[in-house]
Amino acid sequence: MGLWQRFSMIFKAKASRALDKAEDPRETLDYSYEKQLELLQKVRRGVADVATSRKRIELQMTNLDRQAAKLQEQAKAALGGGREDLAREALTRRSGLQQQVGDLQVQLAQLQEQEEKLILASQQLQARVDAFRTRKETIKATYSAAEAQTKITEAVTGISDELGDVGLAVQRAEDKTAQMQARAGAIDELVASGALDDMSGAGKDNLTVELERMASASQVDEELAALRAEITEAPKRPAIESDN
Repeated sequence: MGLWQRFSMIFKAKASRALDKAEDPRETLDYSYEKQLELLQKVRRGVADVATSRKRIELQMTNLDRQAAKLQEQAKAALGGGREDLAREALTRRSGLQQQVGDLQVQLAQLQEQEEKLILASQQLQARVDAFRTRKETIKATYSAAEAQTKITEAVTGISDELGDVGLAVQRAEDKTAQMQARAGAIDELVASGALDDMSGAGKDNLTVELERMASASQVDEELAALRAEITEAPKRPAIESDN
């Protein structure tokens, strides 16, 4: 298979898939039903046209029969008046009219036969159109129900996927929270053990910290001096009391 043939096949396959996706069976069925109604309407118009032609021929035959009857009466009157020539002329004309009536009878029979066939075809087509309409509505209802079920299933599936994503997000949040808590606890332990300076800051710089240390050391020295003084003065008090 050549490159162009492969390309053509791929294009046709994609085009067919796109058309199949865009096609709505309900619209196709409605379109087919409309075409059948148009055909039925044409057949009915054909029946009406044939019936009109038949009726026109019947009227012509009735008119010719009247003319023939009138000529018959005229021939009798002429013959009674001794005018055989006029009677012959009237009868000749009457014969011509009868010939026309005979031709019209043949046409009338043909039109009647054609009309009966068209009426039968119209009835059969009407039955088919009615059956197709019933089937069409059934298929459309079934398709609509299937489409609704598909949308519901897709919606439920989408919700399930979304809930799954939410569950993963919650799990990640919980893991990060636990990790942050563990880190905070470890930092607290390091600060408490002195392995890590407390940089929580209390807003103190190095100078302030150093001064506080000096003040603390001076306080400790003062307390030590006071304790020494107490210890030194304690033995002298009993000696003074004994002298008294």
